[in-house]
Amino acid sequence: MMATDRDQVYWDPWDVDIYADPYPTFRRLRDEAPLYYNERHDFFAVSRYDDVERGLHDKETFTSGRGAILELIKANVQLPPGTLIFEDPPRHTVYRNLLSRVFTPRRMNALEPQVREYCAASLDPLTGADRFDFIADLGAQMPVRVIGMLLGIPLQDQDAVRETADANLRTKPGAKMSFGGRLDIGADMFAEYIDWRAKHPSDDLMTDLLNAEFVDESGVSRRLSREEVLTYVAVIAGAGSETTTRLIGWAGKLLADHPDQRADLVRDRSLIPRAIEEILRFEPPASNVARYVARDTEFHGTPVPEGAAISLLVGSANRDERHRPDGDSFNIHRAAGPSLSFGHGAHFCLGASLARVEGRVALEEILRRFPEWDIDTENAKLASTATVRGWETLPAFIR
Repeated sequence: MMATDRDQVYWDPWDVDIYADPYPTFRRLRDEAPLYYNERHDFFAVSRYDDVERGLHDKETFTSGRGAILELIKANVQLPPGTLIFEDPPRHTVYRNLLSRVFTPRRMNALEPQVREYCAASLDPLTGADRFDFIADLGAQMPVRVIGMLLGIPLQDQDAVRETADANLRTKPGAKMSFGGRLDIGADMFAEYIDWRAKHPSDDLMTDLLNAEFVDESGVSRRLSREEVLTYVAVIAGAGSETTTRLIGWAGKLLADHPDQRADLVRDRSLIPRAIEEILRFEPPASNVARYVARDTEFHGTPVPEGAAISLLVGSANRDERHRPDGDSFNIHRAAGPSLSFGHGAHFCLGASLARVEGRVALEEILRRFPEWDIDTENAKLASTATVRGWETLPAFIR
């Protein structure tokens, strides 16, 4: 019997209904179309763990220099130097090495007291309340305080940084991102800070970037230009506030959906680091990462031509039963194993250690005050963006 169009699996990152719960579609893609082509939007997608890992690792074939977002790749716009996540070697290697001096696991772990202090400042005013919002009351506050402290951004301006980063990712439901011929990541808002720090150095990352000396991809020994520092700071501020916000939201939702596992965490706090890894695996903030295909290649015997755009479905790969049995179930007791939530290879997330510290401390402080909660599903809302999937609001009733 010939299959009809209705029988064919369809994946569209801008489809509102699919976005609400992409995982049934991901499973069908893995089983029926491990290399998928969307004719309407002209892009390929891979969904199995091994294929996504290959796409993230093979930086010569699947490049980042035109962006890591489908709309950005298709727009073919000029990207400013210093975007880091949208760059290829050798430039990417040079820029990444600069930041790797700062974002070491040891240095990020040393931030735990400040992270805990910021969590307490957000949660203590809620003592005695009968409800709170995982995003508004914590997720939108603590991560931007931490990254603001690292960069040296004044407290009164940190909310504007988060709002700008959020606005750059936000779209209308079902709509694509629009770039208007250029990529605007909100770097101009940091100009005043950088000019001030150039004259008044301090113990922060912004000062480190202004004073860092390095050998660039041309073999020239120099410092970063003002434009490069601006872009660097904007990328760090946006990534540092966005990912952990999504992680905190998913922690609230998943543990409400699995109260028995939440009770296990209340009884045994040593399980929390493993729970954070499982939350990241099960609901990765960046579930859809794109690459530009720089040379002819193939998946499963089907060619993918040079010049194509390809979506690497991290959210699907993390649940691939070929790699992780029973991957569609949430289980904080699952044996530890690799996931692709922070990427892989040259573009592995430099902020992974910080995100893990923030996620662990946030969950410890939440459970210390609120061991039980139920999500107010009528008022919970997913953020409208095809790049990072998570909650815009996630109110909960405290039991």
